[in-house]
Amino acid sequence: MLAFGPGLAAWGLVTGVAMTQSGLGVGLSLLMTFTAYAGSAQLASLPLIASGAPIWVIWASAFCVNLRFVIFSSQWRVHLGHVPRGRRVLLGYLLADLNLLVFKKQWQGEGHQVGQARYAAGGAAAVWIIWQATSVAGILLSSLVPLEWGLGFAGTLSMLGIAYSLLNERTAWVAAIVSAAAAVAAFSLPLKLNILVAIAAAVAATLVMTQAGKTLQAVRPGPPR
Repeated sequence: MLAFGPGLAAWGLVTGVAMTQSGLGVGLSLLMTFTAYAGSAQLASLPLIASGAPIWVIWASAFCVNLRFVIFSSQWRVHLGHVPRGRRVLLGYLLADLNLLVFKKQWQGEGHQVGQARYAAGGAAAVWIIWQATSVAGILLSSLVPLEWGLGFAGTLSMLGIAYSLLNERTAWVAAIVSAAAAVAAFSLPLKLNILVAIAAAVAATLVMTQAGKTLQAVRPGPPR
């Protein structure tokens, strides 16, 4: 996981600066970074908090951004389902996107294997330490970073880079293009509701593409006999 350290450190620093510069202050920013521990959800909710959006809009945005972890947890379950519940809850808090990517490359086999829980915990601890150390540094040093630097936008660029690396099939590309178009088209909506519109459009596009693939496979003629 240390190979991802520089990128994680930059993103954590940006998120820490963005929290304090959005008006949360040092105390609330520290509380948010240790309890939320989700850079994408934090960056998505900060503009809403700064604009005084209703709490339900903030919660809904963070929830939608983090829905991917439902899919991630279903993939973790086959490897960590045997772990006692308390430890699973702790791992559920610690495990991030990169942990799953690295874990899948290391453990190619299906199901539980000896050492998987320790491997996942070690990687999660490394990511958590790097993230929290740099995020706290960004919170404490944010007064030294001028707003004109636009570091908050750097966090958005980091998210785009990670999202781009995940576009490895046609369905993902279609969902990304549709969601981007929907976000731009709905940009004038109040309370940053264009984020929710973009997520809904991406989900709808994915469902349509998946169903179209199943239909095409069903009507495709079999091999000649």
